[in-house]
Amino acid sequence: MLRPLYAAAVITIHVHSSKTGDGWECAVTVRGGTETHHRVHVSAGTLERLAPGATDPDELVRSSFAFLLDREPQSSILREFELPVIGTYFPEYETAIRARPGD
Repeated sequence: MLRPLYAAAVITIHVHSSKTGDGWECAVTVRGGTETHHRVHVSAGTLERLAPGATDPDELVRSSFAFLLDREPQSSILREFELPVIGTYFPEYETAIRARPGD
């Protein structure tokens, strides 16, 4: 997915998820002016709540990173986190992510 970052650079977001006990661990690489690597944990409950019917979290995580990049620089995104933590920094996150256009 290509995304403009502050209208200055093109960003790519690559997500690779691996099934774990009750969810997934997602390796995320964000490439723009720099390259950053992130590890995001998504529980089955979070996936069902934020992307009902999805069978894996890849598109949800990609959309969540696009949401973050619209609000902060790539270098400010935590390197490892549980997906719902985004809502503690951006209270509008869950409403916005559920309202995104169909995947």
